[in-house]
Amino acid sequence: MTASKAAIGRDDLRVKIAVQRVRMGGEEFRVIRPAAPLNNGALYETGGRYEMYVDRTDGRRIGTLWLLAARSPRSLVYLPLRAAPTAPGIGWRDEKPFDLVLAHKSVQFRPSRWKRLRERITAGNAPREPQTASVPEGDLPSDHVQRNPDLLRQHVHAETLFLTGTTRTFRESARHVFAVTNEGPPAAATQLYLPGPGCNYHACRSLYVWQSPQAHDWQDLHVTYAPRWVR
Repeated sequence: MTASKAAIGRDDLRVKIAVQRVRMGGEEFRVIRPAAPLNNGALYETGGRYEMYVDRTDGRRIGTLWLLAARSPRSLVYLPLRAAPTAPGIGWRDEKPFDLVLAHKSVQFRPSRWKRLRERITAGNAPREPQTASVPEGDLPSDHVQRNPDLLRQHVHAETLFLTGTTRTFRESARHVFAVTNEGPPAAATQLYLPGPGCNYHACRSLYVWQSPQAHDWQDLHVTYAPRWVR
């Protein structure tokens, strides 16, 4: 959902995006991506789980894009996180950087086509339409209500984690991303103190994503707050 500056509500969540349209195999695909690099947001695969690191600012941008995916049943939301500078503490567990694509289940996009599509949208002459996306803050569920939501489904292709879900599942999972940014300093430094040297806070949430329709076949996506590592 996009809007001009004059039409954006006071309580809306906003993020600057670039919209790209690509025709491939007789179909047109609409891709939404952040207008500026996510320098303080990163995603890694390690040891059978996924680790995402965000600071407060880029964490909120990612959370808003997550909510935008819930409102974009005909678009792919692409977060090019492989290009992000290395997050703190990475490099001793053979972590592999990954991109992230959020796809509403209505898109019905086959991940096997992603590599070719990515090549098209990342070409130097690929057109981009700058916009400001606006999402009502009311789309973000309260973090104080216990729920038992459906899980996102995941696929992996071309160093990219695809998460597919419904409007509800994207909104429910977005609240965990926002919670991590909200629990970062100053609250984390005073309420979640960890004794000893090094970091004196730890704010994180875990999302669980289905690997297949089989029961209990899920994987952990661990979202952790990290202080801004690129100024």
